[in-house]
Amino acid sequence: MSEGNPSSAPVVSEPESPIQRFTKSISREERFFLVLAVFIGVFAGLGVVCFRLFIEWSRIWLLGPMPQSGDWRLLISPTAVGVVVTLLVIYLFPAVRGSGVNQTKAALYIYNGYVPFRTGIGKFITAALAIGSGQSLGPEDPSLQIGASIASALGLRLQISRERLRLMAPVGAAAGLAAAFNAPISAVLFVIEEVIGRWSAGILGSVVLSAISSVVVVRWFLGAEPLFRIPAVGLQSPAELLAYAVLGVAGGLAATLFAKAIGYLRPRLRALPPWTQYIQIPLAGLLIGVVGFLGAPQVMGAGYEYMDQAIHDQFTWKMLAVLALLKILTTIMSFVSGAPGGMFAPTLFVGCMLGGAVGGLERVFYPHLAGSTATYALVGMGVLFAGFLRAPMTSAFMALEVSGNYSIIVPVIVANTFAYLISRSLQPTPIFDLLTRQDGLDLPSMEEQREERILRVEDAMQTPIAPVLESEDIVQQAYQRIQQSEADLFLVRMHPSGWATVGRDVLKHMVGEGRGDYTLTAVLPAERLPYLHPDLPLEFALRFVYESPLVPVISRADFRKLEGVISREAVLNKYRLVSQQPTI
Repeated sequence: MSEGNPSSAPVVSEPESPIQRFTKSISREERFFLVLAVFIGVFAGLGVVCFRLFIEWSRIWLLGPMPQSGDWRLLISPTAVGVVVTLLVIYLFPAVRGSGVNQTKAALYIYNGYVPFRTGIGKFITAALAIGSGQSLGPEDPSLQIGASIASALGLRLQISRERLRLMAPVGAAAGLAAAFNAPISAVLFVIEEVIGRWSAGILGSVVLSAISSVVVVRWFLGAEPLFRIPAVGLQSPAELLAYAVLGVAGGLAATLFAKAIGYLRPRLRALPPWTQYIQIPLAGLLIGVVGFLGAPQVMGAGYEYMDQAIHDQFTWKMLAVLALLKILTTIMSFVSGAPGGMFAPTLFVGCMLGGAVGGLERVFYPHLAGSTATYALVGMGVLFAGFLRAPMTSAFMALEVSGNYSIIVPVIVANTFAYLISRSLQPTPIFDLLTRQDGLDLPSMEEQREERILRVEDAMQTPIAPVLESEDIVQQAYQRIQQSEADLFLVRMHPSGWATVGRDVLKHMVGEGRGDYTLTAVLPAERLPYLHPDLPLEFALRFVYESPLVPVISRADFRKLEGVISREAVLNKYRLVSQQPTI
């Protein structure tokens, strides 16, 4: 190749700046974290598969393949296993009480994402024994904590950064919950909605990858069958929405009863003398066994097979109503006793039975309007989820994901809205926040953050009291215009775009030196002022008001149109006024 050919010249690359090196390192870390999320999902999926098999084996061995009322094992097993679980909780695994959701949230906000692997093992053993012996709890919340502990252990082993380590717990939680539900979308939404409380492209990507990979593992080992066998569902008539509104009201009242009973009894049982801790879980197991022995074994354990039967219209509406009430009572007994286990399955059970009861009741009085029991049961699941767990987005998508039928979206939204609003008005503090405060922790309330009013720039901006100058103005004329104003600093609209400020003293000095025939462009600095828009969050203004005493607020449609001005004092005064307002 000839010397004159430019392509033969050696290419000399410029050295990378520190910012470029930092950006590349962040990009590499993000890619590694996404790959790591897949492995977290695989390991969490394997853990949940073993967990589910252990629960099923325990249930068959302790209660029989199909528990029947009158069987003495229904009394003996939950009581005896309750003693074993109590000893394990008190002496080996003290951190496994409760559902696991708040513990995972605490790991994110308090313990830098650390969930002890010992806690995951303890949750695996104690929750499987408790649920398998008949405690009225579910495996989803423990699966969430098991996944979080696996992810945390993997993150510590790989020595990733602290920021990424904080996210390991929720990524593992999404994997564990998705594997337990066999529903990745609902798991992703719940973790983002109730655990993390925020999302970005990186967080969403890692959570989605872990959830999908865990579901793939579960379906590989346990099959691709959904959690329930769903018959044909749908909205039969627009008039039927009244019945779904009634279901939403009933669900909101049931959720309130559920939450208030737990909030009232849990701290009182924990305040009893220490020796009572040895008998609370066994006593709860005995009482639940009595309920099963006397005729309602359906309320023992998670109860998925009975939810499936309710969906297929195998109970009368009166029986469904009784089962919903008994499930609330037995779950309260199990949870406040401190038995390890989750609230998801009981919530779905109560909602399913309540929905089926409302549908059956409608069939009695308005047979020409009644749709399928399956539709009411599925909508009822979402209703209790929205009212009790207060996760409105998750509740809506869960019903859709489980059914695979988007024709029920309108009934789901109608019923969930009524349940959520009634529950919020009667029980202002969500159940997870209530439990957190009872445990003496101060974790962020995701519902309070969602409902909190966002202060915007328009809330603090002021109408400019000083005249706005133009960059083409003559200095002498501009100085005459500002004589009637008491301000010392004035905004200048630049041509063709941009904003700047000029002080009274500068203009006075220019006029005094005989340069009054200059345009303002000649005396303004080259850099332009930052600007804001009225709809931006007020916190954005804090980035600029400490460097610029006056910041223009301009229209998004016309950058030369001034909507107002904002200053440091205006921002601070607005925050001060808000802080002084009484909390409702």
